Amino acid sequence: MGTPREVVLLGSTGSVGTQAIDVITRNPDRFRVVGLGAGGGQVAELAAQALALRVEVVAVARASAAQDLQLAFYAEASRRGYSTGGFKLPKILAGPTANAELASWPADVVLNGMVGSLGLAPTLAALRAGRTVALANKESLVAGGPLVRAAAAPGQLVPVDSEHTALAQCLRAGSAAEVRRLVLTASGGPFRGRSREELTGVTPEQALAHPTWNMGQVITINSATLVNKGLEVIEAHELFGVPYGRIEVVVHPQSVLHSMVEFVDGSTVAQASPPDMRLPIALALGWPDRVAGAAPAVDWTAAHTWRLEPLDEAAFPAVALAKEAGTAGRCRPAIYNAANEECVAAFVAGRLPFLGIVDTLAAVVGGAPDLPEPGTVEEVHAAEGWARTRARELIEAGEERDSARWRT
Repeated sequence: MGTPREVVLLGSTGSVGTQAIDVITRNPDRFRVVGLGAGGGQVAELAAQALALRVEVVAVARASAAQDLQLAFYAEASRRGYSTGGFKLPKILAGPTANAELASWPADVVLNGMVGSLGLAPTLAALRAGRTVALANKESLVAGGPLVRAAAAPGQLVPVDSEHTALAQCLRAGSAAEVRRLVLTASGGPFRGRSREELTGVTPEQALAHPTWNMGQVITINSATLVNKGLEVIEAHELFGVPYGRIEVVVHPQSVLHSMVEFVDGSTVAQASPPDMRLPIALALGWPDRVAGAAPAVDWTAAHTWRLEPLDEAAFPAVALAKEAGTAGRCRPAIYNAANEECVAAFVAGRLPFLGIVDTLAAVVGGAPDLPEPGTVEEVHAAEGWARTRARELIEAGEERDSARWRT
């Protein structure tokens, strides 16, 4: 395979990051990590990763974490038994722009596994530096789609989400002109099959019990409301240029068929594999080549029963709302995402009912000001700031109404 691809890994201490490191360390002939980036909240783990992988540079978003990280390097070196001067200390980049600076570090691939729209600036920096971007940070495309599209050359952006890597594989089966529609699958979350009325009174503990995937708090609740699938519809539109009217969502509880492409002749090509993020991560790092043994395959000697069901948009209106936001453009997708984050936080804190998440989200998106398409990262962040403020106002107003009813 020649010289290993050099990889910069953003979000290295998160779920995608740690699984990427597993893929990379099992394939030293294919990949070598040269830089790690993280928020700075887990410096001991970051230092352990950096010394184990012998990286050149480490970035932390919190400037105050730089000294803690340096001390963690020495502690980790001591734990490994290195003598004084027996190891090379990685360069430390620290501060709000550190991960964007790291994203343009000399490398072949930048895997962006950061969480939230803070990942947008590093994505743009990597694209402008000419790196291939393996994108697990969906907010880069949801919040900053027009900016990313303008910066990305053809083939420079490779998806990591399981649904979008499935679509990318299926799209190899035909030309763009032959595509009739994209079909994303959704597990349906823990409340699949419930009516809207049956979702009244859902608790955070129930919403966090995802039947298939082990994910972070926000993503898990987004899967319960199907907001996550709405975000993925926007991401699919931005990645593949297919109009929203030709992107569908179906419920597939087993999470083995990850997405499908229907072609104009009536053929449908689907990608199937057991739910394991190491496969899409490995494919994104090696794209367009596959990495042998990245994850287990479907056992075709065993019997399987896979179900596909239509999405109940009355109970789960988040996908339709995402399509409306994406079609409207003008920062509406960024507003959708930011407002949802505020609503999820309020739900977890017991300040907003489960159904109130998407209801409030719809009110924020529906009342958004007439903004232009974003031309800068700052304009994206300004739209997000408006959305967060408006969401908090609506949540507080709802609490006041509930308090007034309780008093009477």
